[in-house]
Amino acid sequence: MPINILMPALSPTMERGNLAKWLKKEGDKVKSGDVLAEIETDKATMEVEAVDEGVLGKILIAEGTNDVAVNEPIAVLLEEGEDASAASAPAAKPAEKAPATADAGKSSPAAAEAPEPTAAPAPAAPAPAAPKLNGLGAKVFASPLARRIAKERGIDLSSITGSGPHGRVVKKDVENARPGTGAGAPASGGGQFGFPLMPDDKIRALFEPGSYDVIPHDGMRKTIASRMQQSKVVVPHYYLAVDVDLDALLKMREEMNSYAPMSDGKPVWRLSVNDFIIKALALTLKKHPEANASWTEGGMLRHKGVDIGVAVAIPDGLITPIIRNAHEKALPDISMEMSSLAKRARERKLKPHEYQGGTTAISNLGMYGVKHFTAVVNPPHSTILAVAAGEKRAVVRNDQIVIATQMTATISCDHRVLDGAESAQLMQTFKGYVEKPVGLVM
Repeated sequence: MPINILMPALSPTMERGNLAKWLKKEGDKVKSGDVLAEIETDKATMEVEAVDEGVLGKILIAEGTNDVAVNEPIAVLLEEGEDASAASAPAAKPAEKAPATADAGKSSPAAAEAPEPTAAPAPAAPAPAAPKLNGLGAKVFASPLARRIAKERGIDLSSITGSGPHGRVVKKDVENARPGTGAGAPASGGGQFGFPLMPDDKIRALFEPGSYDVIPHDGMRKTIASRMQQSKVVVPHYYLAVDVDLDALLKMREEMNSYAPMSDGKPVWRLSVNDFIIKALALTLKKHPEANASWTEGGMLRHKGVDIGVAVAIPDGLITPIIRNAHEKALPDISMEMSSLAKRARERKLKPHEYQGGTTAISNLGMYGVKHFTAVVNPPHSTILAVAAGEKRAVVRNDQIVIATQMTATISCDHRVLDGAESAQLMQTFKGYVEKPVGLVM
């Protein structure tokens, strides 16, 4: 009996992905565990393995096809001796080509919501209306029930901020909205979060035709834009900065690196300043569990382990692989794990559990010479630490001007979770660990 091979969900939140490449062709024998295809999300490329044995009888979704819904049949597996005509799955879907200037290898988070199913139009039926766009120029995704209620009540879906996955408008969002407007949006709204945004055509009209190139947003850039905009609007940020002495840490780092074991003439590990920062923040949050928390409307999630996401720059975006239970790990272990995660992040080979979740994050721009910056909290985190460059500075000690190596560290906090005094105490503890780094190895 033919078996449909379905588009897999590579993470709990995934609803669509790109079928990048088939590694088997029609007629190939398949056994359990064989890699059939490569699937791309906005963050990583994953392999799809067969869970049954048989023959790949028919490929239904061509490689290079974007925005394939989870659980949509992508191929048919036949038992030995069965004919491909026995397959009852739908006909093959042609690849959807991206614009020439777009990065066709990345999926769009806006496409992470399946559109409401509709019956096939009769041959003489008029062309369907263009999809409704919100103030960001992106398609509005809503559940079928939400669309029906909105239509009955005369509510414009484009002005509603969705609370479902990836901003999908769901029943409760429409029920909380006023007829003719969006939920909580002013009458003159039009922006995704209740404020007006300038349409694309009006922005482009400000510049001479031919004076710019249009670079379509890829999936990762759309995800970053959506999450960061939502964070800055929804999360009440505040910031605290401290200057931290690095001289003791730099000396300890040099000494520890000199003891690193060798393999093939190279050290097995080499500690970076960032490795010390990761461990210092982890121990700090263990001492201040009120800061190792996530806000939900139903209650505070106070996490037992400290899982630290570390921002890694990759082409056209960034990703935050996570060091799990960083408070329990030795500095060399953190160093080796971070090196592996960063390498695979740049190769887009991280698995979802390696970059999803976490309880806080670190963004380090010190290697670029940045003196000070603030970072945007990435929910469900309630904090993120921005680390700037270490540099020689003139400081006053015992009424004398001396030279010290210092860096500025700035924490961004969600005021719903943490008040100023709590964050100030947290930064005092962090400063203490960095300036007396022996505490990181005891």
